[in-house]
Amino acid sequence: MGVFDKAEKRIESAVGKVFARAFKGFVHPVEIVAGIQRELDAEAKLLSRDRRLVPNAFTIGLSKADYDRLVPYTKTLNAEILPGIRDHASERHYVFNGPVTIEYTLDESLPTGQFTVSSEAVSSDGTPEPTPGGEPQPTSGTLVLEVNGVRHPLTAPGILIGRGAEADLRLNDPGVSRRHAMITVSGDPDHPVITIEDLGSTNGVHVNGSRVTKTRVGEGTRIEIGSTRMLIHTPTGS
Repeated sequence: MGVFDKAEKRIESAVGKVFARAFKGFVHPVEIVAGIQRELDAEAKLLSRDRRLVPNAFTIGLSKADYDRLVPYTKTLNAEILPGIRDHASERHYVFNGPVTIEYTLDESLPTGQFTVSSEAVSSDGTPEPTPGGEPQPTSGTLVLEVNGVRHPLTAPGILIGRGAEADLRLNDPGVSRRHAMITVSGDPDHPVITIEDLGSTNGVHVNGSRVTKTRVGEGTRIEIGSTRMLIHTPTGS
């Protein structure tokens, strides 16, 4: 089963139980997934031999009728749409430069059943990043925690990792505790001190293959939490 098929089944499951009648004859969330995937493919910028930077902030333009029907459900629908986008990116070795977001706007020039997709690469602080050839690209010099193709800049005070709602980095992984680990960033921003600490999780934190309670980490560190693998590195844009 392909990535799109899995996304379609996941969304159909959610929509079919709650929203099915609301989308009959209008823009369907599965169409939005396909539209965003096409946007990723069209906008992918070469970073290295097997890695490409893609947009992470998407704006969906909707007709008045589609906007009125779709927008009340966007929080739930985005939760179903985003995994399909991340799966597609992972399959094609795409790299996001910040959290993936989807927003919806009203475009009264559109007929019912049609929509538009626009996108840009935006860093975690909300600013567009320049890319190779004059387009946006990852900022060099700042260490990032890369998880499933998404880069999270490691800046003070740090990142709480877990499955719970309070986590800064939420992982939909059954092997991850609600408050699993804390990455702390301190010291000089040009020479930060970065540590990772297990917050009493069930399955522990593994750094470079060894289970740890608390340890310092840096460039090239490999972290495993549950079944999720992470890498700390400095984006070079090349």
